[in-house]
Amino acid sequence: MKHNYGNSLCISTQVGCNMGCAFCESGRLKKRRNLKTCEMVLQILKVEEIINEKITHVVLMGIGEPFDNYDAVIDFINIINCGKGLDIGARHITVSTSGIIPKIEQFIEDGKQVNLAISLHAPNDTLRNELMPINKAYPLKDLIQVLKKYIAKTNRRVTFEYIMIKDKNDSLACAKELASLVQGMNCYINLIPYNETSHIQYKRSEKETILKFYDCLKKNHINVTIRKEFGTKVMAACGQLRAKIEEDV
Repeated sequence: MKHNYGNSLCISTQVGCNMGCAFCESGRLKKRRNLKTCEMVLQILKVEEIINEKITHVVLMGIGEPFDNYDAVIDFINIINCGKGLDIGARHITVSTSGIIPKIEQFIEDGKQVNLAISLHAPNDTLRNELMPINKAYPLKDLIQVLKKYIAKTNRRVTFEYIMIKDKNDSLACAKELASLVQGMNCYINLIPYNETSHIQYKRSEKETILKFYDCLKKNHINVTIRKEFGTKVMAACGQLRAKIEEDV
């Protein structure tokens, strides 16, 4: 993904995923295995070879739950951040988790200065239980509590990722509930237009709906952005490429 600040690459950490998020195309394939640290590093090296440019930013938001492969992911971060490795700055590395609280606790103790993102996607337990089964093990109250601990100890901002799904989590009531949930936290919300595939019934929120949701958060003094899209038109956005390959086989 080319930005005005450099080249960003989305890294996968597992083959398949066991989190079972209802909206996730990649998660339809249950975890077959964890990727090794070297396999994660090779994703960067191979892309750099193909484009003949340096990768400057890395997001661990591809297939898999990074904190379900914690040790290998931490080794990966250490290697790409090291001056004798790939020398990618810690502030240019983002790790995303669906909310495995014990691993977030470990991440706090490990003291990594990389960015932490949380796949949130719902402002209450009832809806999040439906969309993300992990919430049944680690409900929002406990997740928010550990994130406040993370912010207090690291003085770092947390990103909340929020996929906009039509008639599911995109109402103004949801926006107000979300604003209340994160009020006062050092965080920002990244609104993500949903990428539709033929295998999942959910649909993308209308552009006007997303903008109204955005405005509601803004009016409630929440830092919020709408994610810039890459690859949707060529079926290469999150989950779409694998879905297309399945259809063609």
